[in-house]
Amino acid sequence: METPSHSPHPKHHTGDDILAQDEVSLRKVFIGSIDQGTTSTRFLIFDGTGTPVASHQIEFKQIWIEHDPNEIFGSVEACIEEATKTFVRSGRSVSDIKAIGLTTQRETTVLWDSETGETIHTAIAWPDTRTQSIVRELKQRKGAEKLQDICGLPLSTYPSALKLTWLFRNSKKVRKVYDEGRLMFGTIDTWLLFRLNGGKERDVHVTDVTNASRTMFLNLHNLEYDPFVLDFFQLDSKKIKFPKVVPNSDPEAFGSIASGPLKGKKIMGCIGDQSAALVGQLGFTPGKAKNTYGTGCFLLYNVGEKPVISKHGLLATVAFHFGRNRKPVYALEGSIAVAGSAVKFLQNNLGFFEASHKINDLAASVKDNGGCVFVTAFSGLFAPYWIDDAKGTLFGLTQHTEKGHIARAAMEATCFQTKAILEAMEKDSGHRLSVLAVDGGMSNSDLCMQSQADIINIPVDRPTMRETTALGSAIVAGFAAGVWREFDELKKINSEDRLTFKPEISKTACDDLYAKWERAVEMSRGWLDSDRGAAST
Repeated sequence: METPSHSPHPKHHTGDDILAQDEVSLRKVFIGSIDQGTTSTRFLIFDGTGTPVASHQIEFKQIWIEHDPNEIFGSVEACIEEATKTFVRSGRSVSDIKAIGLTTQRETTVLWDSETGETIHTAIAWPDTRTQSIVRELKQRKGAEKLQDICGLPLSTYPSALKLTWLFRNSKKVRKVYDEGRLMFGTIDTWLLFRLNGGKERDVHVTDVTNASRTMFLNLHNLEYDPFVLDFFQLDSKKIKFPKVVPNSDPEAFGSIASGPLKGKKIMGCIGDQSAALVGQLGFTPGKAKNTYGTGCFLLYNVGEKPVISKHGLLATVAFHFGRNRKPVYALEGSIAVAGSAVKFLQNNLGFFEASHKINDLAASVKDNGGCVFVTAFSGLFAPYWIDDAKGTLFGLTQHTEKGHIARAAMEATCFQTKAILEAMEKDSGHRLSVLAVDGGMSNSDLCMQSQADIINIPVDRPTMRETTALGSAIVAGFAAGVWREFDELKKINSEDRLTFKPEISKTACDDLYAKWERAVEMSRGWLDSDRGAAST
């Protein structure tokens, strides 16, 4: 360690000088962020001011509502390689990357063999609804009424526990490996950490508190796997190995990258994608909320250091846990199964436009929805309704209906469900939100965000840099690496040139639109298909 020089004439610096010096030094420090989502993978490199300086994105195949875990890992490797090339070509050095963060889709379930390290089945993704009959059955099982108070989640098709149950019943191979005591369980974060660390060579089997809280196996109050819940799902912990649960920010627990251009770089942060977006929006204090419009749409509301178990159809979850003697912070969450995937439906299934961003132009071609209401319940309806037998239903068609009306109705479906979630959050928390921070693909549409502000009747706040999920992953890793130590150091990150959409219609008009939506939701019930095909064995 160098000894500081002592000048006989020390310089006096103003506060602004010190801040400027800090910003200059932060622009020379970098953090990599793996952002693994439902339809694509990205790797971004941020500097210490939260500015992305290099990135690469790859979309991957969907196998019904399943993923190939090895293809997902391959997409992560490819994104790291390409983004790192861009980073080096810009004249920067890999040695300046201080840490790697990881954020992933949640609930998606991966199983592998402890002896071989090979996957046993395709990953069952979070929107999969083949567990509907199992959900109905388990709701009748003794002890079902106790689950939500323990883990914060209601019995639904959503959590990992139901996907694991479905796999036990539908895959002989999964059952065989379980009976032989070789079954490794994980969500996407756990699988990627296992592979990034070299697989069986290091055998890293770990998850973070936010992803673990989405499995249904975690006790939300003590952040440990709950024996009552495991027993309810008839799981023998001697036959299945669950990953160790750790805070989101940790300098050692997640290991390091075993190969590739970032070989040896420590992974110091891991966080579920929606929690990452809350961190990326700097939602560190109770009362802060964000809404992410991705494949689905997810609204998180910071409730502080004690979990609030919802009585109005929301989920209680871990928002984030930075470790180092800090307490975990909890959130209420409203989860909408279909958001950006409705846009993809209009694009790929109905041929409304060639590129997803074109929905904005199509929706703007008409002045309103023409009386159309589109309940986009392709996976049933999630929060706050939890209607598993609802199906996608389009109401109000006339001979004058155009594609633009349907496009508007598809965008508005997410906005209406967001309003329903906000109303439930107000009942659970006793507080009305004053502004809603937004991010994600659909938030790029000014028309959609104006509709959102009109429908919820509060301002919508959109940042200029909307890669907040990846930024949140970088922040939790940066804390473990010592790039930042206190939340106050982050207050300038992504704060400039934010755009606010203010309500432009009356509350009466808003209420009329919402009443029509609620009527449509009730009419979308009862379209339950018989259970579809079993898993491959």
